Amino acid sequence: MRAGCFGRAGWGSGDGKSGLAEARHAGGKVRHLMLSVERAEHGDWAVLHISGELDLVSSAVVRRRVHEVVADGCHHLVLDLSGVRFCDSSGVGVLIAARRLLHSCRGALRLILPARGALEGSHVNRVLAALGVRRLFDVHPDVAAATGGVADGPGTLTA
Repeated sequence: MRAGCFGRAGWGSGDGKSGLAEARHAGGKVRHLMLSVERAEHGDWAVLHISGELDLVSSAVVRRRVHEVVADGCHHLVLDLSGVRFCDSSGVGVLIAARRLLHSCRGALRLILPARGALEGSHVNRVLAALGVRRLFDVHPDVAAATGGVADGPGTLTA
């Protein structure tokens, strides 16, 4: 039997969301990006619902949230990436680091990557496939499948 997740009172900012990030681009323009990370519990699984852009500026927020979940004693984590509109190599690095962290704790990481997002499918799904690292992750279409143990299909690996 797995140990459950232990939430801390006052976790994060209180509303479960994080971050207005600021990025400076060529020409000195400042662009504000919103990344939302909301935490939920589903049985023994902690679920981080991530929305927005997962890039160099915002990836540190996701990394911190993953570490907070593990520090709370939960070693079974689902990252819901269905709301992520953009993911660069920094975002992919955070996903690989999360997999490594949970593996070192004898835990599990599952990703939610819908096969069909807007019209052309999940951006993160395409990025991971293009980089050849999608096979490293246990991928599911939704929270129910991710927390219920049903894999996306052959070739998925548990972290």
